Amino acid sequence: MQEPNPLPRMHLWKPMLIDPRLGDAEDDIASTKSRSLVAIGGRLLAEISLPKLAVAWFMLIGLPAILLGLAPLVILGWATTISGQVATALAGFWSLLIVAGLISLAWIGGKPVLRAAEQSFWSLNALAVQPVYALFREGLRHIIGKLAPDLRPRRHTHLYAIAAVGGGVLVSSLSFWFVVLAWPASRWVGEAGDILAPFQLIVPALANAVVIIGCYVTGAALIWALADGALGRPADLMAFADMPSEARTWRVAHLSDLHVVGERYGFRIESGRTGPQGNEKIHRVLDRLDAFHAQHPLDLVLITGDMTDAGRSGEWAEFMDAVAAHPGLAERLLILPGNHDVNVVDRANPARLELPTSPGKRLRQLRTLSAIEALHGDKVFCFDSDKGRLGPTLTERLAPYRDDIEAFADTGGIRQSLRLAQIWDDVFPMIVPPKTDDGIGVMLLNSNAEAHFSFTNALGIISALQAQDLMAAMERYPRAGWIVALHHHLVEYPTPAKAFSERIGTALINGSWFVRQLRPFADRLVVFHGHRHTEWIGQSGGVRIVSAASPVMNPAQNGSVSFLIHTLAVSGGELKLAAPERVEIKLPDEGDRGPADPPPPADPVGSPTIGSLDPEHSR
Repeated sequence: MQEPNPLPRMHLWKPMLIDPRLGDAEDDIASTKSRSLVAIGGRLLAEISLPKLAVAWFMLIGLPAILLGLAPLVILGWATTISGQVATALAGFWSLLIVAGLISLAWIGGKPVLRAAEQSFWSLNALAVQPVYALFREGLRHIIGKLAPDLRPRRHTHLYAIAAVGGGVLVSSLSFWFVVLAWPASRWVGEAGDILAPFQLIVPALANAVVIIGCYVTGAALIWALADGALGRPADLMAFADMPSEARTWRVAHLSDLHVVGERYGFRIESGRTGPQGNEKIHRVLDRLDAFHAQHPLDLVLITGDMTDAGRSGEWAEFMDAVAAHPGLAERLLILPGNHDVNVVDRANPARLELPTSPGKRLRQLRTLSAIEALHGDKVFCFDSDKGRLGPTLTERLAPYRDDIEAFADTGGIRQSLRLAQIWDDVFPMIVPPKTDDGIGVMLLNSNAEAHFSFTNALGIISALQAQDLMAAMERYPRAGWIVALHHHLVEYPTPAKAFSERIGTALINGSWFVRQLRPFADRLVVFHGHRHTEWIGQSGGVRIVSAASPVMNPAQNGSVSFLIHTLAVSGGELKLAAPERVEIKLPDEGDRGPADPPPPADPVGSPTIGSLDPEHSR
């Protein structure tokens, strides 16, 4: 790693005992680069607010579990009452009223209720299935990689699938054990007397919830495991396309994970003092990109999330100022939300919890949405799911809510937050349609899971409604190619991991499912993402995937960082992806910022430099 840049002498009478410009241990409080996950987790347990944890647990898990457990008591009790006519009319009336109310809520609520149900479903997977399944699956794969690092690709692929099935069997067995433990306390048919003593239903309702969830996990873990095994092992993209001479080409600069901070001497959450201070490196990247664009014009500059380090107002101000200094890039810029933009509760205190009623999450979402709208609100369209076509632009979609958004940003009121709750979900996916039938369009997705705790901020999902709108939009342009852009990686990379902690916890919760949704359109799309700070070009299930390294978070190599320029074209109904060009940014040896580097020609990248070659899955 490059040595820190020397700092100019501070004009004081004598040197300070602690130079504040160099940071201290507090800057490493949540840095995964300098502290282990065990150390960070231990600190969280010691500092977390137990009363707030109890309230958050009840709102997010306890209350939904009770309602889930009560549902069979109410429904089966009402059915038994009607069929056998053994209970009082009062009990039957109230049970019928509750069932009718639930049906009416689902009917009137429409998409918001569907989104809430889907979010609860994937949150259940995030809490009960995916972490444990990923722990077992990746643990088995990690052991295989350590014991047999030199296996042939085909043999490694078979063991990869076996590890997935083995992880599913272990999770399924563990879940079934919980079902057996909870079954004696469960009760499934309500009685008339329960209305007089409703609190007696809490224990059986919770037991019912454990049994229902346990049965689901028992089956879901096996299904997930078989789906993962059948999908095949991700692999490097073995060959790039030659651009047809007659085809129109698009040149795309792909950046990600800039993690802009709001302080001149600020460090990033994840890197701490092992990473760069301030935003100097970001300015150098944009300067270099602007100089490159002046000589080799670009069609699109795509930043796939984590523009900021914690979604703070000062960070967004710094990012927007940096972009404003390069109007040529700003005209071509598209951004989308990353987990650091919307899900980090407190950059200085990872133990801080945020209640679902807190305005913090909504403020971070609206700050992100404000930046997106300012940069390209008139270029991206929301999708009208009811009509199956493009709807208004983002600027037009937000116009009726401008006063409410400004008022909420000023006061942070709960009532205003509830009125704005659906805006965030309704605007995704954002779509830049192709200008011609055989052109290239862009889909901007929100892949961030709901999180109210900094330590769990990295999880991601793609909602079924987003995927549905994405497919419908692509079907309306059957000859066009598409860039599908999101923040989270779809699958774990097929690369050896130095530490087991590198293998779990950050990919899409439903990544395998999303890959299967994309497979029918695989020849017409390329997925671009960030999040892992890793450069990789590969495929999974036939879907091509391009991952961008962070030019900020990763240590410099030979005194420089780099990013890639991708060239795409549509020919014969397929989206062609050419070998990328690498653009190097030489970092200064001195602390003061100098002029931008002269723009040498970009270097072609002959083949991906990261990944395991797997001929069985080459394209």
